[in-house]
Amino acid sequence: MRFVPFRMERYQSTYEHRVRINLSESGVHPLTVNELLKIADKDTDVGDIRLGYGQSNGSDLLRERIASLYTDATEANVLVTVGGAEANFTCFWHLFETEGKAAVVLPTYGQVPGLMESFDGRILPVNLIEEEGWQPDLAALEKALEDGARFVLITNPNNPTGAALSDASMDAIAALTAKHEAWIMADEVYAGAETHDATTRSFWGCHDRVLITNSLSKAYGLPGLRLGWVLGPSELVNRLWGRTDYTTIAPASVSDALACVALESGTRERIVARTRGIVRANLGLLEQWMAGQDGRFRYRAPDAGAICYAHYSAAVNSTDFAEKLRTEKGVLVVPGDHFGMDHYLRIGFGNPEEELLEGLGLLREAFDEVAG
Repeated sequence: MRFVPFRMERYQSTYEHRVRINLSESGVHPLTVNELLKIADKDTDVGDIRLGYGQSNGSDLLRERIASLYTDATEANVLVTVGGAEANFTCFWHLFETEGKAAVVLPTYGQVPGLMESFDGRILPVNLIEEEGWQPDLAALEKALEDGARFVLITNPNNPTGAALSDASMDAIAALTAKHEAWIMADEVYAGAETHDATTRSFWGCHDRVLITNSLSKAYGLPGLRLGWVLGPSELVNRLWGRTDYTTIAPASVSDALACVALESGTRERIVARTRGIVRANLGLLEQWMAGQDGRFRYRAPDAGAICYAHYSAAVNSTDFAEKLRTEKGVLVVPGDHFGMDHYLRIGFGNPEEELLEGLGLLREAFDEVAG
């Protein structure tokens, strides 16, 4: 094994609390505990939560509430994890060990691809095509499956582009993986944070070889709970549970209790409405700002998530520019280099309005200096 650093996560973790304005985040401004309880209309006193070990695969109530989000799922299909990161890691651990090669739809969140590189796993890339609205190259996917890929890694809606797969793309992926008896591992963490009315369709139920990962971080504005889950066939989920005995053992008791509050019927809908309200309002601000940039950027408005993946025209490396922005302006963005694509930036826009507009102003100022 050789360790491959997770560049984006290390960059964000190092600097996100050391800048004035963080435009590197892909979710909306997070809720406080009091705000969550107010939305839920609860007078729960977190001081009464006993800090013992909770049920290690998630409380029965929490797994029941997560299962209710998916057609024909039960609590036996759910494993609660410490954030989406543990959910992804647990699925990777199983699939890499049992299935080998992976077709990875790129660009994507770098956690699982980085793990595969660390363990010398073979990645067969399947690129999203920008000119087709960031839809996958299905011919490349079929070739990867023919070349031995036994699972397909997908983030839908996508990170960093914010694009959701079309029904045609999803149907083709389901058909191809079924034909080759391959697994789908779908990270669906941005579902619920849509910029439009339709809810992003899940891969759950398209066939029997599907693992879904998700969390309360993005669509719910609760990243500090570090509460995620895996959804899959019950027998496999039971085995994945055993793997978490080697990692975190159990979710935090406080997080489990507050997650139950967040996913209660009615409360969940109000939280998601808050998220969508922020995403839609701020996307409007971002688009107004983009319209005044004299063609400096090329971008496709995201379908979900508070992220804009923008190509820029300036002759400067994306990491170099991100560092200039951080050190000289106190603003953090994610350089496209972290997704293997120079001359792109991932710009988060889930911040409070005044902060977002100030950050965008400083972004323009930095580009003006580079152009000058």
